[in-house]
Amino acid sequence: MIPVYAIASNIISSLGMDTAAHWQAVTMGRIGIKRYEDKGLSNMPFMAAKLDPAQWQAIEAQTRSEQSLTPFEQLANCSIKKALDTLDENIDLKQTVFILASTKGNIELLGQAPDERVLLTHSAKVIADLNGISAKPVIISHACVSGVVALQHGLRLLQAGKYKYAIVTGCDRFSRFVLNGFQALQAVSDEPCRPFDAAGKGITPGEAAATIILSAKKTGKPLGQLLSGATSNDANHISGPSRTGEELSAAITRALAEANISASQIGMISAHGTGTSFNDEMEAKAFDHAGLLNCPVHSFKGYTGHTLGAAGVLESAMILESLYYQTLIPSAGYTDLGVPKAINITRQTQQAKIDYVLKTASGFGGCNAAIILGKTY
Repeated sequence: MIPVYAIASNIISSLGMDTAAHWQAVTMGRIGIKRYEDKGLSNMPFMAAKLDPAQWQAIEAQTRSEQSLTPFEQLANCSIKKALDTLDENIDLKQTVFILASTKGNIELLGQAPDERVLLTHSAKVIADLNGISAKPVIISHACVSGVVALQHGLRLLQAGKYKYAIVTGCDRFSRFVLNGFQALQAVSDEPCRPFDAAGKGITPGEAAATIILSAKKTGKPLGQLLSGATSNDANHISGPSRTGEELSAAITRALAEANISASQIGMISAHGTGTSFNDEMEAKAFDHAGLLNCPVHSFKGYTGHTLGAAGVLESAMILESLYYQTLIPSAGYTDLGVPKAINITRQTQQAKIDYVLKTASGFGGCNAAIILGKTY
């Protein structure tokens, strides 16, 4: 089987404009969640992880010559450009596929622009063309597993020999639509989200773009290797996850088998960890079923909020940093266990031997995804 490597990454969120800024935030214990009072978005104060005006100015400056881009497209394109800029040598764009993961895209344009302009297919084509990628782009819009599934799909395309490179970008913006939707479900916390914590009150919405460039060619010093992936579905409820965690566990087990490693070899778990009791309890049960109760676990959403389609790519980029620094990521906001299984939540940054990391994600419709990344040095 063709090995697939991660050779570059970028993250743009409330924590900063590149991956290094996000790792620095983790080491300093800094989160990107703030309290807002904005009647244009909500009639009540809310917590969110939003990009600040200075960040948007920098993003707009980079794409100023492209007047036709929407803010969503500007954000995604900026992340791609920054990831490409970190490469030591240019990749062959004729052998490259662009994969865009998003749950909402330009949804705020509904009723204000032609329907075609709102479609993710249109956005992906615009972005691919801007970056000189001639292959037909791929859209993954599969609720909150979109980013993880996009990486898995990139892995499959490269393993099949369809392309030499895949630029995988996850992007979603903060909007009234997203905030009001989660408020309607009574799932939004009035304080920064606290995944897996007994005092957790729900999610914190966020926005971000994140990019990981995958390669079927090992050049220089890769950030890590994408080893395997699997998906499953609960077939339980449109917005409520499995009560047992068996379905996510099945995806984890298949990903482990494909990577040809055992549960005991996983050195860290980057969980979906939204901060809602339904999700966090399900994941804890899934880790128990998969024999991973003792493995160090964190959720990154305590830093950047829930960035929807960007989350899986963003959190995987942070896994690559963790592999490089051989350091566990603490779960921001965690104090006391609030799930029925005694999972091993990381409370502070600490050195550890980490050869393989499991990334999980779950979303509306009962979808689950799991990928495994490993170090290459």
